[in-house]
Order: sequence, then C-alpha cells, then structure tokens
Amino acid sequence: MSAIDRVAVFTGSASGADPEYMQAAVAVGSALATAGKGLVYGGGNVGLMGAVASAGREAGGEVVGVIPEALVDKEIAHDDLTRLEVVSGMHERKQRMADLSDAFVVLPGGVGTLEEFFEVWTWQQLGIHQKPIAIYDVNGFWNPLVVMIDRLVSEGFVGAQFRDSLIHATDPAELLEKLTAWDAPAPKWSAPAGSV
Repeated sequence: MSAIDRVAVFTGSASGADPEYMQAAVAVGSALATAGKGLVYGGGNVGLMGAVASAGREAGGEVVGVIPEALVDKEIAHDDLTRLEVVSGMHERKQRMADLSDAFVVLPGGVGTLEEFFEVWTWQQLGIHQKPIAIYDVNGFWNPLVVMIDRLVSEGFVGAQFRDSLIHATDPAELLEKLTAWDAPAPKWSAPAGSV
C-alpha cells in the first residue's frame, strides 16, 4: 500500500489530435484535487500540461509546477499555481518533480513525456525510488508502448516483475484506486537469480 500525498503528471505540451486527450487531462487534474492529492507537473500553461494544472487548480487542489529557466517563455509558465519553481535545466526538473512526488502518472504526450516515463521507470528498477508509475491510457494511445515493453520482457531485457508493477488505468477512479493499492517490486539487483 502506498501513502500518496502528491502525484507527478507527465504529459504533452501539445494538445494532441484527439479531443479526448484534453478531456482526460482535465479529468485527471480534477480527480487528483478532489481526492486531496497535490499535483506536480512541468509548469507550462500549454497543451495537456496546462489543462491538467488548470483543472487541478479549478477543483481547489495544490498544483506545483517545475519548469526550466529556458522554457519559462517557450512553454509559457502557468500563472495560477500554488507554486512555480524555476530550475536550471531538464535534469534538475525531473529530479525535483520526483523529489516532490509520491507517484507518477503518464498521460498522452510526445518525446519528452516518454523520456520522463523511462527515467522514473529505470529509477524504480534500480531501487532509486519505490513509487508507483501509472500509464493512463486514452483510446489505446499507449498500446504500442505496452507491446514494446512486453517485447523487452520476452527478450530478457526487463524482468516481468517490473512490467507487472506498471499500473494501467483508463479512468480517474481506477487510477486513484490502483495508486493506493500498489506494492513496490524488489529492485533489479536484489531480485532472485535469473530475473533481469
């Protein structure tokens, strides 16, 4: 079981082609706030990231943005947050978001969203953190990623326990329930012989 006070949300600075991506971002931001969970995100006021933050604020939640100095103008820093932290670069942004959060949720997004997901998932496998990671799917957006992850497992590059530890959710209630019920896998180097 996980004690979750704040959740980091990784998602796109674009809105995406399907209007349901925006609806999902709003639903997740609202649900986290309604459940009393703080939201940590990339600090911008554009695309899905802006929508999730605005929805969290409108629902009365704590929303903390973490944005690199170089992106304050490009991603248009959100001006209605509980707190906006400006950091020196992308590495510091990810570390700070991780430090502030008890769980991670990955909504649809682009290369940056994938990079954030893979970094925190790698950290989990190495035992750097023991926090749940949820893939929030919208109309099968993440299906190709899940297929690739299954291939990594079947080819012996990722232990099945780490695939199994990833939460898959398609609605806010399921997401919150699974985050709370999650148990951490043993880190890679403490796993039984033969697992990867």
